[in-house]
Amino acid sequence: ACGCAVHSLLPAGAFYTSLDLATRFIRPVTAGTGRLLCEGTVAHFGSRTALAHARLTDESGKLYAEATSNCMLFRPDRPSP
Repeated sequence: ACGCAVHSLLPAGAFYTSLDLATRFIRPVTAGTGRLLCEGTVAHFGSRTALAHARLTDESGKLYAEATSNCMLFRPDRPSP
């Protein structure tokens, strides 16, 4: 979800790679957990890096896991560092 959130903001031809990914598991997911929603958001979108967050929740909003990812952006129309 972190990567998808970043990717959704990139123009055609641009791409990214994860610099790091920190995942925190809050509670177990079992057969009785029910439907889960994973939502990714971008907290920072710069010229070279992006920072994204993701949350995994159930239908009542209870948190099961969360993640943070820092991504390096590659844009073909810009020179590499």
